[in-house]
Amino acid sequence: MYQQETIKPYHNGSKAEQVEQMFDNIAPTYDQLNHRLSWDIDRGWRRKAIKQLEPYKPQTMLDIATGTGDFAILAAKMLQPQQLIGADISEGMMEIGRQKVKKAALDHIITFERQDCLNLSYPDNSFDSVTAAFGIRNFADLDRGLSEMCRVLKKGGHLSIVELTSPVSFPMKQLFHIYAHSVLPIYGRLISRDQSAYSYLTRTIEAFPQGERMVEILKKAGFAEAQFKRLTFGICTMYFATK
Repeated sequence: MYQQETIKPYHNGSKAEQVEQMFDNIAPTYDQLNHRLSWDIDRGWRRKAIKQLEPYKPQTMLDIATGTGDFAILAAKMLQPQQLIGADISEGMMEIGRQKVKKAALDHIITFERQDCLNLSYPDNSFDSVTAAFGIRNFADLDRGLSEMCRVLKKGGHLSIVELTSPVSFPMKQLFHIYAHSVLPIYGRLISRDQSAYSYLTRTIEAFPQGERMVEILKKAGFAEAQFKRLTFGICTMYFATK
């Protein structure tokens, strides 16, 4: 069983409580920072991950670790499902998401619900697709989180994940290490005024399993098929799995 390394952004409370507090703190600047720190490339990564689902036309969707709803909003526009639920532990992030969804006139499709992603409240076989963008590396127990995502998927349903990863080839591996350990934490701290969040981000990226190892973990979680594709020299990786 793979269990995420314990990485503490704050000193007190469980990892779930620490992550919730951290994301509540950075919620007002989260979108701005994401786009700036990735030079807006993250928008293209999300689009590619959603396009993986286009041939299957999912009508009921669950977006795990939805944050401020960027991925959910784009998925609703591109795929036009009947229902899309954005689930997250951070009410601060989701409140911003609700405002964005209302502004986009998508509140008849997208709703937000506070959920423990390791113990989802939904019945088995509830959704045509489950998605996650840049959030599952925060799971305290990756195996359990992925098993829950598999459980709530319908038979034959699809999982689409896009996650930040560490490049494995020269020179991007070395360049990314410099960027992640110097530029990213400093710039993130200046804008978000959070002392830990973007140092924490770097550590979670480096600790998270990727590529072939992640595919093996997906299959152990119950998915019949799984594959991956590295994007932008390995800074980001897409995963696609079928129940």
